[in-house]
Amino acid sequence: MKVLWADAAVAQLQAIYDYVAQTSPEYALRLIDRLTNRSIQIATFPFSGRVVPEYDLKDIRELIEGTFRIIYLINQQDQQIEILAVIHSARESLRPLK
Repeated sequence: MKVLWADAAVAQLQAIYDYVAQTSPEYALRLIDRLTNRSIQIATFPFSGRVVPEYDLKDIRELIEGTFRIIYLINQQDQQIEILAVIHSARESLRPLK
């Protein structure tokens, strides 16, 4: 399946990088690499992530990478996956994704 990144998810990655890079630009790059490399697993095994509890829909799933949640939508009809959000797991709740 093809993996696409929503603009919001890209902006969240940039914000994560900007925040972490204040203290360690090298670690910030490694963190962003780890987060973006999870798209390989998502493309190969789209249902490997768990259903997002806040939405309880089989096509909205998440993978955990460290302290971050990578939330994505599986579109089986178009054979695409859209990464919707990358958020810190300490956040209390999700806003509507779209």
